[in-house]
Amino acid sequence: MRTLWKGSLSFGLVTIPVRLYPATDEKSVSFNQLRASDHSRIGYQRVAKADGEEVGYDEIVKGYEYEPDRYVVFEPDELDALKPPSSRAIDILQFVPLEQIDPIYFQRSYYLAPDPAGAKAYGLLSRAMRDKSTVAVCKITLRDKEHLATLRLRDDLFVLETMFWPDEIRTLSLADLDVGEVPEPRRQEVQMAEALIENLTEDFEPTAYTDTYRQKVLEAVRAKVEGSEITVVEEAGEPAAVVDLLEALRQSVESSRRRGDTAAADGEADVEDDGQRDAGAEKPPKTTSRKKAS
Repeated sequence: MRTLWKGSLSFGLVTIPVRLYPATDEKSVSFNQLRASDHSRIGYQRVAKADGEEVGYDEIVKGYEYEPDRYVVFEPDELDALKPPSSRAIDILQFVPLEQIDPIYFQRSYYLAPDPAGAKAYGLLSRAMRDKSTVAVCKITLRDKEHLATLRLRDDLFVLETMFWPDEIRTLSLADLDVGEVPEPRRQEVQMAEALIENLTEDFEPTAYTDTYRQKVLEAVRAKVEGSEITVVEEAGEPAAVVDLLEALRQSVESSRRRGDTAAADGEADVEDDGQRDAGAEKPPKTTSRKKAS
């Protein structure tokens, strides 16, 4: 896997040489813009808004807009002088419990692996952080931008997650969004909603979820490449709205119970099938994993 960044992880007076790798692989479907007549790719030119003339790379400078249509211009050496000194170091600032960090701060995830020379110190830090059930708050510079980040363990590998700075987080309330007053729910409605949450509470299995839109698009692409016609399946109409909130909750609870009963029955059927294929072998009953809300 391609290394994105090489540097060191500073832990007190301990320095651990490390490498940074991408932890995610964005798979959203993207399309190119083409000319309809011959499917030629559409290109874009860099033009000046003032007169529409094309501008070459050697004529482009970087400017910061401090007022509408007013800029201060920086030369490359001036920007280099402003770069943070920690461009090749990850500085651990403190350790905190993970639950104290609001997930809204998290931006992008990377794997952080040791160079062979730093394997022992890497293992020592990971063992200590695992024993203390803590995460590290640190700073890292990537692509000339300084980031606040957290460092946590995922199995035996560190995951570094860049974060938004506090002043980049928008602080909003319902009043700011002009949605009006939120009515106080009735106790019976709350109880029914809690029952629905309890019925739908279970262990998180990320592999159970798929990007159905991406799958449909790729299937359509394959069909077009093979010369097949695409069949458009009409979606079922929207169900009639249930006006009464309590009745809607009651129906949802009943539906979630039926789903749980069906899953349990499917599990028992799987066990019976296993027994028929492997006669005489005793197998423990298969049950669905479900956490009950306290």
